[in-house]
Amino acid sequence: MDTIIIGAIFVVYLLIMVAIGMKYYNKNDDMSEYILGGRKLPPIAVAMSAQASDMSGWLLTGLPGLAYILYAGTSEAIWTAVGLALGTYLNWLFVARRLRKYTQVAGNALTLPDFFENRFRDKKHILRMVAGVFTVIFFLVYTSSQLVAGGKLFTTVFDMNYTVGMIIVAIIVLAYTATGGFTAVCWTDTIQGIIMFFALLIVPVVACFHVGGIDAVAMKLSELTTETLGFFPKTESGAIDSLLLASALGWGLGYFGQPHILVRFMAIENSEMIKTSRRMAMVWVVLTLTAAVCVGIVGKAFMPDLADGETVYMEMIDALFNPVIAGILLIAILAATMSTASSQLLVTASSVSRDIYAILFKKDPEDKQLVWVSRVAVIMVSVIAIFLGLDPDSSIFNLVSCAWGGIGATFGPLILFALFWKRMTLSGAIAGMIVGGVTDLLWYNLSGGVFDIYEIIPGFIFSSLAIIIFSLVSKPSKEIVEEFESVKDAEI
Repeated sequence: MDTIIIGAIFVVYLLIMVAIGMKYYNKNDDMSEYILGGRKLPPIAVAMSAQASDMSGWLLTGLPGLAYILYAGTSEAIWTAVGLALGTYLNWLFVARRLRKYTQVAGNALTLPDFFENRFRDKKHILRMVAGVFTVIFFLVYTSSQLVAGGKLFTTVFDMNYTVGMIIVAIIVLAYTATGGFTAVCWTDTIQGIIMFFALLIVPVVACFHVGGIDAVAMKLSELTTETLGFFPKTESGAIDSLLLASALGWGLGYFGQPHILVRFMAIENSEMIKTSRRMAMVWVVLTLTAAVCVGIVGKAFMPDLADGETVYMEMIDALFNPVIAGILLIAILAATMSTASSQLLVTASSVSRDIYAILFKKDPEDKQLVWVSRVAVIMVSVIAIFLGLDPDSSIFNLVSCAWGGIGATFGPLILFALFWKRMTLSGAIAGMIVGGVTDLLWYNLSGGVFDIYEIIPGFIFSSLAIIIFSLVSKPSKEIVEEFESVKDAEI
């Protein structure tokens, strides 16, 4: 009976998401509408969509699962949350407004590759092609991590086959992403972000009271390990683990290069609205990250013997709440998974259609044709992502870590220098993107010593050096410099 009730709640929720997609289906013949919502989004939709698409199912599975590991994992989870919160704030503060203005000044760019090409007058489309390839590579892994989270959800809650659960999530996301485009994705994200917010706040509080309060939680944790939770992560010798600390904080660097987040800044109706969106976003981020870490810590005290710590949120809900409330709270995982997967699918589809197909196979295609290519691309990417995530033992945290680092290292330095350094050139942009992406991929597959540091950090450093060196041996045109200087005073 409990499973039937929870299943019914899931079905209602999924139907609502599909209905939103269908609502916007006939409004997406224009590529600008399909990819960027016509740059008409209000502040709340931009804030919620940016953060909901950012955090993903990882927020309710991967991060609590890391915090569940006493206490090395707990410390890493705390500092990862700190790094993410700092990165979020700096991204909103420095990047959001200028990106919104610059992308419109630079030929009304609809995607980041559009912006790069227009910004540097890349008539040979090299930047667009390279960006498209890296986007597809890393976003396939990222999308796969969301489907893995969905598969684990359906397995845990309904005792369903893991692969079947993945496919169900993929089909629903496909339904509203392919039909409704960017606007549908952003409004579903907004709903999903609100659900995630309240669910994450409720679960650890109720669990804490059930255990007996904060003191009781601390006592139970002390019984599970002889270690104590220190503010800084420690090595076996007791020294501060500087590599782990840097790696955790390094997650914040990823924000500067995430296309599925940055595109939200580009879609807001007016750059003056960014400040309002930033305030909403930061309240959401700080509270949800804190709550997610608390889920792992309190969950360890409440049920210390879980085989897979990444299921702690689900297991706590099952133990603490009646079926109706449990169904609503479990939707938060589905919401987190779908909000990110839909955004990533849309970005990947736009790269396939505009950055690869339009250049290689069909120059100057009509908007309707590009929209349909994007819809086909969404389906193809989903299928590949399912195959990448077929192993039920896949770590959501590790998958997200890989994709987040790769995208951040590839695009982060490029975005920052393109927005704030007028001396940057096309050759610097190409070199920075390639060096950042390749460094991340190589570093990810190495281990031991300095190679244990999160790959986004060396990727960011080497990409920045490549940008500077190659830009200094070339020179931007007068036209590019004048456009750069005009952005500050543009009223957009």
